[in-house]
Amino acid sequence: MITSKQELNEFLECDRLALHQTRSRPRFFGDDVWKYQIRLRKTEWYWYSGKCLRNPFNAVKFLISRHLLAKRAIRLGFSIPINVFDKGLSIAHYGTIVVNAHSKVGRNCRIQECVNLGATGGNSLSPMVGNNVFIGTGAKLIGGITVADGVSIAANAVVVKDILEPNTTWGGVPAKKLSNNGSREFIDSRVYSTVS
Repeated sequence: MITSKQELNEFLECDRLALHQTRSRPRFFGDDVWKYQIRLRKTEWYWYSGKCLRNPFNAVKFLISRHLLAKRAIRLGFSIPINVFDKGLSIAHYGTIVVNAHSKVGRNCRIQECVNLGATGGNSLSPMVGNNVFIGTGAKLIGGITVADGVSIAANAVVVKDILEPNTTWGGVPAKKLSNNGSREFIDSRVYSTVS
């Protein structure tokens, strides 16, 4: 959760680095995913400052920002609620990404297209994902599971049980351990080392 303007800037910078961006701001045309992530982070800040700090000006900004975020999300195929991802988020491509609002994802997550982090059976038990996790194309993380730090989840894997072994790779349906190689090669080294 972004609780200060300084923290907002820190989140934006970590996200920029995680996306492998060398420019300081998005181009006017293109960079749609980066623009989405910036809007997501600003919406998170306006939500906190409007609700928790009781700033009426930012409460209005939140409503406007939430609307702009929803428009961009529809265009890109994202269903990502605010305050789920910690800093260092890297959405690799536009395409369907569905995340349950009760999920929590740690720092430096790289997420591919067609990914689902969801609950089961109408309850709110959703995935809790650690730091430095790579989630491959089409992967599904379902239910109240926990994923350890540094885990790499292969394309089209279905994770329905806890992954408590850090720095490993998992794949298949249901997901099984494939190797002891974690996510280091998929996460930008400039942000990977920032997790203590």
